[in-house]
Order: sequence, then C-alpha cells, then structure tokens
Amino acid sequence: MGIAAEIVRIAVESIPEEMAGSRVVRVHLNVGKLAAVVPESLRFCFEIVAKETPAEGARLEIQELAVVAQCNGCDYQWEIESAVFSCPRCGSGSIDMLSGRELDIDSIELEEG
Repeated sequence: MGIAAEIVRIAVESIPEEMAGSRVVRVHLNVGKLAAVVPESLRFCFEIVAKETPAEGARLEIQELAVVAQCNGCDYQWEIESAVFSCPRCGSGSIDMLSGRELDIDSIELEEG
C-alpha cells in the first residue's frame, strides 16, 4: 500500500501548474523481479489509493525486468532464472547484479482537464 501511495503522490505532483485540473491517465513502471512487488497487488492498492485524486481511474502498467548478473571473474553476463547465484560459465560466486531490483516510474501520461 505504501508503494502505491508513493506512486500516486509522485504522479499527482507531476501535473504542471499550467495544467491544473488535468488528470493522470497512465503510469508506466519498471519493476525488477527481485523488487518484492506483486504486480496484481500493486495494481489493486493503486486503485484504492488513487480514489478521489487526479489519478483516479488511471491505468498502472508494469513492465517486469529480468534479473541480470555479471561475473566478476570472467565478465560473463546472463539472465538469472533460478535461485542459483553463481556464474554458469566459470562457477564463480562473485557476481554483480546489473538489473532486477528496480522500482522506477518510467513515464506518466496526463490528460488535460
């Protein structure tokens, strides 16, 4: 619920003063698979929090991002699909996560009032 409230706050505050009376139509999010966000739950909470705000009725579009890692030993990059966090090429456990933890607002679409 807290994440949804923050998304609504950011979306509503993004409406420029010269567009007062406008409403938020769509919010695009990029969410990594390790961000501990359940898309359906977030959409449900977003609808509740957005009521009686300029974001009421807005569509929350969520793009889930894969977990991508890079080995510090051999520089190999791959998409992690299971709970094994070691390099499939050299077996090293020394890896960096390149993506998968994101929770970013990519864009906010407005409709003039």
